[in-house]
Amino acid sequence: MFIQHFQMLARYNTLANRKLYEAISQLTDAERKFTRPAFFKSIHGTLNHIMLGDRIWMGRFRGKEMPSTGLDVILYDDFEKLWEVRVIEDAAIETFMSNLSQSFINSEISYVNNQGNLYTDPVNLLLTHLFNHQTHHRGQIHDMLTQTKIKPPSLDMHRILRP
Repeated sequence: MFIQHFQMLARYNTLANRKLYEAISQLTDAERKFTRPAFFKSIHGTLNHIMLGDRIWMGRFRGKEMPSTGLDVILYDDFEKLWEVRVIEDAAIETFMSNLSQSFINSEISYVNNQGNLYTDPVNLLLTHLFNHQTHHRGQIHDMLTQTKIKPPSLDMHRILRP
């Protein structure tokens, strides 16, 4: 059951990101990078943070030791390039989730977080965190879009995944 659930979340993630990026593409670069009262200062900064989080967690899931970096780093200053790598990352997440095994889901991962603390957590919790983290920050971007002329898209899971 967990396997299908994470596969569904991966599909939702891809579709929600596509809808969000399509809406954001209607903004100017200055509007995307405009400083707002948000954790990562702007729509563009928050998009970069989501990408960073995805790469850190996916690296950990693949057994890599991921270096600690600032969570507000701008990986891609160019929006079109960020969108291009978002599509690639989402496809990689879907592929990874399509190959999940129950034994992996039942295992634990040890990692060092950005504060240098060592943790060992169950994979099922960390997979859930991956998708919850994305949803959390997409919600912040959704709110920031309400501060622009662009209408935020509906990101309701049941609507996006409806056939």
